[in-house]
Amino acid sequence: MSKGKAPVTQAIRVLREHHVSFSEHVYKYEEKGGTTVSARELGVDEHCVIKTLIMEDENKRPLIVLMHGDREVGTGMLAKQIGVKKVHPCDPKTADKHSGYQVGGTSPFGTRHEMPVYMEASILELERIYINGGKRGFLIGVDPKDAEQVLKPTLVSAAA
Repeated sequence: MSKGKAPVTQAIRVLREHHVSFSEHVYKYEEKGGTTVSARELGVDEHCVIKTLIMEDENKRPLIVLMHGDREVGTGMLAKQIGVKKVHPCDPKTADKHSGYQVGGTSPFGTRHEMPVYMEASILELERIYINGGKRGFLIGVDPKDAEQVLKPTLVSAAA
């Protein structure tokens, strides 16, 4: 499945530090291809490819949202569940600044700034998830319960 040497990113360092078992999957990144492309390249269901989205509330406080690749975030539903008025995606430059990663290669592990993490609850029902490893064209396969243990997310139901 791997096409090239996997990079050692901050995300990989964090997973190793927590003794998390993971698989590395390098693929040909396509600009604006998103999870459709990565799922196709890895030969997995897009529902198991998890998007890492950097968003912010009405006070410009950043947060991370983990969502199934084949679903969108209902920002109104999310805002209500986390007790804020509004949630919206950050522009790419702001997202990069908060995470320390480049949009398209954002991992929830090892971000530059600590941010609250909100995970779609149904992600934990999956046997294995594929999530960005900290670089464009690089996903890692991991047990969602291991991701939960490292990230300590707040579980939400905000899939639209």
